[in-house]
Amino acid sequence: MENLKPSEIVKELDKYIIGQNKAKKSVAIALRNRWRRQQVPDDLRDEIAPKNIILIGPTGVGKTEIARRLSKLTDSPFNKVEASKFTEVGYVGRDVESMVRDLLELTVNAVKSKEQEDVKEKAMIIAEERMLDILLPKTNRQEVDNKNESGETGLEPVNAESTDLSATRNKLRDMLRKGKLDDRIIDLDVSERQMPVIEVFSNLGMEEMGVNFKDMLGGLMPKNTKKRKVKVSEAMEILTLDESQRLVDMDKVVKSAILKVEQSGIIFIDEIDKIVGKNGGSGPDVSREGVQRDLLPIVEGSTITTKYGPVKTDHILFIASGAFHAVKPSDLIPELQGRFPIRVELEALGQKEFVRILKEPKNALLIQYIAMLKTEGVNIVFEPEAIEEIARIAEEVNNHTENIGARRLHTIMECLLEDILFDAPDMPGKDVVIDANSVSSKLNDIKDNEDLSRYIL
Repeated sequence: MENLKPSEIVKELDKYIIGQNKAKKSVAIALRNRWRRQQVPDDLRDEIAPKNIILIGPTGVGKTEIARRLSKLTDSPFNKVEASKFTEVGYVGRDVESMVRDLLELTVNAVKSKEQEDVKEKAMIIAEERMLDILLPKTNRQEVDNKNESGETGLEPVNAESTDLSATRNKLRDMLRKGKLDDRIIDLDVSERQMPVIEVFSNLGMEEMGVNFKDMLGGLMPKNTKKRKVKVSEAMEILTLDESQRLVDMDKVVKSAILKVEQSGIIFIDEIDKIVGKNGGSGPDVSREGVQRDLLPIVEGSTITTKYGPVKTDHILFIASGAFHAVKPSDLIPELQGRFPIRVELEALGQKEFVRILKEPKNALLIQYIAMLKTEGVNIVFEPEAIEEIARIAEEVNNHTENIGARRLHTIMECLLEDILFDAPDMPGKDVVIDANSVSSKLNDIKDNEDLSRYIL
């Protein structure tokens, strides 16, 4: 973060997201403020609260993508949740605190994987020794310790047999490293723990208990070992993974993950407008305001109990988003509104933006389809007029049916290239040119038939 200025964050986001400069600027400032908070004196650091953001705009304009790319850019723990999945405590459904537990779980797994990667070389050396023990078992004579009269262990005398074994072991080690033994089949003891499947509580009950039954019961269950016949190459992978898991200090992993979540976690709450109850709430709306009240202490800053220990949410950055068609951000309860001081309205996408989305991002749709068809030996070329026509039709369909933003391009591209994608394996080496006429002839009939376009496009 020290090297990432807000302007550079926006520049990185521009590689994947077209337009929406106001939203990019807001999230870049919020992210930079985190680094600034770390630099201020300790007595002031805890007083600086994160500036949470509400992104307002229709579906498919880049709200989720902005938050996801932001987390990848800074290697921040990230969790996306749908606000509509939560219910007020006392109703059947997910508890809002589970968003923090899920974020921590994801972060623990990510930190553990990184730690395993860091000790992989050491694990491979240990796994290699275990493999050599399997390929060249020690003799009984070597395994028995020589003891002198006082009971102390003495040194085993070096003889011709042990020298031969050492030479054979080194020869096998050399063959193993060169891959000459990869296809040899060996018997490997693989540990597996038998876990009974017991359903005692609902989702809500399990979360409220805050106890990890699987881990608790797993410790009581005996470990069973099962002999499997595997190739040496596969056995080396199994042994390396086993050793890397043993070398990782889980206490250190958990401590690091909790710190990472507390200081740089990002929770993206999608569809926050769906938990705004309409006037005179009854029936399905009855628990919506309750979800907002349950959400409030988490966003304000509280301590959540997890199976790994308590987690403080005071400095987690919350980014909420919603279309806000039927309701307004001001319809949220006042306390929750106050916890999202930054509000950004994202612009609806039109033909110009669709043309850029098709061509410019690093993961642009056209680049994806060209790369996929190249695997079949088919070279596909999109003429500029064809791209303009695809964008025009996408805008028109969005205006006449439901506006789903850039996601409309996915449905149109699939419909346009359906026959080519189907026949591609039978036409290797062929060049296919997509021009404006082929786009019009393929899509206009569907677009003009309103009933068909609703279902297909």
